[in-house]
Amino acid sequence: MAVNPQMYGNGTPVAFVDEVFLLRRESIEFQVDKIPGAPGGKLSGKGTIYMSTCRIVLVLSHSVGDIFAFDMPLLFIHEESFNQPIFLCNNLSGKVHPVIPEGTSSAMYAPYPFKIMFIEGGVATFIPLFMSLIKSARAAERQSQATQPSAPPLDPLPTAQPPIDDLMQHAYIDPHDPTKLYLQQPMESQPTLRHCNYSNRIAEEGQV
Repeated sequence: MAVNPQMYGNGTPVAFVDEVFLLRRESIEFQVDKIPGAPGGKLSGKGTIYMSTCRIVLVLSHSVGDIFAFDMPLLFIHEESFNQPIFLCNNLSGKVHPVIPEGTSSAMYAPYPFKIMFIEGGVATFIPLFMSLIKSARAAERQSQATQPSAPPLDPLPTAQPPIDDLMQHAYIDPHDPTKLYLQQPMESQPTLRHCNYSNRIAEEGQV
């Protein structure tokens, strides 16, 4: 996980090179525990979620301290679970490893527990697409290198693009799910704004 990804003025995340955004879901609640810099170590709020071929980006409606958004690389998510409690809203929970500076041992950083709550109902489009996308990303990673299930891969970005066209063609569109699929990319990114990878961003943040 990494806080404050680069954003456009309208709140849309700036894409990485070769990244493709697939959907947007508004009016969600979320909480992430054990985040340094968040009040009490817990970040919670409401906002909009963007899902791409390599990550989930959560954009807060109102900043919490200095944090206005954060992203979770798909390859760094584990123990994900879709939950349907009787008296509460459907939610997606799990853990996500932090994105750390290159050359630093991941053993020094504990994963962050997270929960994404769908307060407007309707998840029959979002959840199957998310599960298919994360499964595809992991399959590609296993082909490139062997990793321990409890440890994140070395690189947050997938080594190969998932079969986007196949995923989108077979996505079930639930009229009760307010998730919005992208038929074209939300913004035409300017090359000067696009990060090459997470390592560049971590390096830039370290220079601030």
